[in-house]
Amino acid sequence: MKNNFAAALKATGVKMYQVSTLQALAMGHTRPVIDAAELKKHGNTGLGTFEGVNGEMIVVDGRCFRAKDDGSVVEADEDMGVPFASVCNSSGSIRFDVQEMCSIDELKTLLTIKIEELFGLNSMHMVRIDGEFEAVDARSEEAYHAIHVSLKDMLKETQKAFKFNNVSGTLVCVYYPDFMDGINAAGWHIHFISDDRMKGGHVFDLKIKSGHALLDKISKIEIQLPTDPVFDTYSLKEASGDDIKKVEQGK
Repeated sequence: MKNNFAAALKATGVKMYQVSTLQALAMGHTRPVIDAAELKKHGNTGLGTFEGVNGEMIVVDGRCFRAKDDGSVVEADEDMGVPFASVCNSSGSIRFDVQEMCSIDELKTLLTIKIEELFGLNSMHMVRIDGEFEAVDARSEEAYHAIHVSLKDMLKETQKAFKFNNVSGTLVCVYYPDFMDGINAAGWHIHFISDDRMKGGHVFDLKIKSGHALLDKISKIEIQLPTDPVFDTYSLKEASGDDIKKVEQGK
């Protein structure tokens, strides 16, 4: 525990770079704020989506990938627009093994207990888990270009679910504390990409055989808000917490 605590203290300079806010995305602001090339300058690990909610984003090892609506993955073009994302330069200051788990709820409980024991629950965290998975239930979607159409309504039309069995890969897990709800989703938000970088998506359930986790506490945040005039026409406080939770859970 002492070694973990010392490592945690060294991680206090890690910064989260966030593009826009979840409220804006939930209310339908899916226009690009920056591009993928610019995003990668700010972090080597993270998640998000692309212009028009054109698939789920997974950032690992400094590369930006897009999970398409069939669960296949391609590397994002440098000029691909990013309306929403969270990335940081992860170093894995805290490291621990993950044992067999039968659900995403078990994993979220483990991660929450881990950060509560080490830090408390009022900071942001980035966790990368490399492991072997019996199953990963995930989703992604194709682009839906519109203004003032909510994310919930977009996903009703475009979201597709799929399942990967007996696959090795990486989970990117982002945690935001409750008091930051709306800036991002409170709690854990998890994306997956396979080791061969061919499969991935937003995770809403899983079964883990075994894994190894790298955890970083995030002590700073920089938010790049949209600069286009239409952004100021959204009533962001009207974003429904229940709708965001349903979208996050893949429902």
